[in-house]
Amino acid sequence: MKELWSKICEALLSALPITAIVYVLALTPLFDLNGTELVTFSVGAVLLVVGIGMFNLGADLAMTPMGSHVGAGLSRQRKLGLLLLVCFVLGMLITIAEPDLQVLATQVSAVMNGTVLVWAVGIGVGSFLMVAIARIVFRKTLSNILMLFYMLLFALALMLAVNGNMSLLPLAFDSGGVTTGPITVPFIMALGVGISSVLGDKHSQENSFGLVALCSIGPILAVLLLGVFSRGGMAYEVPDYTVSRDIVGAFLHTMGHTAKEVAIALGMIVVFFLVCQIIFLKLPKRRLKKIAVGVSFTYLGLVLFLTGVNVGFMPIGYKLGLQLAQGSRWFLIGFGLVTGVLVVLAEPAIHVLNKQVEDVTSGFVTRKAMICGLCVGVGASIALSMVRIVFDFSLVYYIIPGYFLSLALSLFVPPVYTAIAFDSGGVASGPMTSGFILPLAIGACVGLQGADAVLRDAFGVVALVAMTPLITIQLLGFRAIVADRVRERKAMQKILGADDQQIIEFM
Repeated sequence: MKELWSKICEALLSALPITAIVYVLALTPLFDLNGTELVTFSVGAVLLVVGIGMFNLGADLAMTPMGSHVGAGLSRQRKLGLLLLVCFVLGMLITIAEPDLQVLATQVSAVMNGTVLVWAVGIGVGSFLMVAIARIVFRKTLSNILMLFYMLLFALALMLAVNGNMSLLPLAFDSGGVTTGPITVPFIMALGVGISSVLGDKHSQENSFGLVALCSIGPILAVLLLGVFSRGGMAYEVPDYTVSRDIVGAFLHTMGHTAKEVAIALGMIVVFFLVCQIIFLKLPKRRLKKIAVGVSFTYLGLVLFLTGVNVGFMPIGYKLGLQLAQGSRWFLIGFGLVTGVLVVLAEPAIHVLNKQVEDVTSGFVTRKAMICGLCVGVGASIALSMVRIVFDFSLVYYIIPGYFLSLALSLFVPPVYTAIAFDSGGVASGPMTSGFILPLAIGACVGLQGADAVLRDAFGVVALVAMTPLITIQLLGFRAIVADRVRERKAMQKILGADDQQIIEFM
């Protein structure tokens, strides 16, 4: 309980800025909240804080150890075929059970069968999880693999343009961030750590990262392929974001629905872990009890967090965007920048990633550096999204230069920074982004361009959130290289410019 209270206090500090900014705006003429909306948002904020705290504790006790044990246990079997097959099935089943994927399937139902999409995305994630594991086993460079598959994505995007389905492009790139949700990310990251600890070499540090990065490509590839072979125009209907007057009923209804979805998704991982435990892990009962407690905290935390976001934050985000669009457009862009910086602090999986990065790199990449890089990247991405909504231009003008720059940086920075950066992109675009930022962008787009432009201009914000950390985190690595070389040059100049007595004193 002491540890839980510590996690809740950390979550409070993370969620307080974005909550405070909504309250401050509610006191100004820019944003009008009625009593029901204010109470609903407040209850959602409390659930969000408690949920993040419980989730982070559960991730430490269960999700990370489970993934690490499974990865190490499978690797010790020394059967590559078994390892790849199990990872494929695991990636496919977890993705199919991911709640956010069902939302994505609903959005594209106008041009393609939702069931086909779900299975295609699931197969895509499972296949690329196999690619990620094979990269660790055969010790291949992550940047080369990323370049190959992103070139393929750009080629498919051009085919999509020829096919007349360019409105599907933002949704396709959004899917890469949406389907790697808070349930799968901690487990997949820990799986990479476990596998690289057994099969890794001197490069095992960077090999433990990159799984989320490659798994994020699968959904994009699946939606683009389905878009290339589909016919017809996209039809999008803006959801009803009205806040219910029955506050208790709204929270209870959403909580029941969310509890069922989370139970299915989390249950996939638990069943898979139990099968591995019976066959080859053979962990002691004491450790299993600790993992069971962690799973309970993870489950309750996710249910509370997602309920708070869906009921308390989504309607407020939409209304906020709609009303701010009626004022100064430059204020809207500036607000997007500030909101992006604050929202990343409230993403639950961000804290898991930052802790794992600091542990695996032995403090070489600190939590503070990660947080700064992610805040700058996500803030810039939301601001750029608002610019796109205001001036109404294609996502292509961001995506292609942005990914070319991030892939070019991978040639000049240490591989560990590239792996961490591409993982950060998938982790940063979590439920807070889809539950608060995306409704904010939809509201702003409806206010400025109309509902018909939502699919073209509002969607793509998740894709930008997933893209900008690739640049900022790698720039941290580039800065580290430059700083090291400057220090080495100064030290060498000092040695060469000294006489013998100074050298003795220097030594």
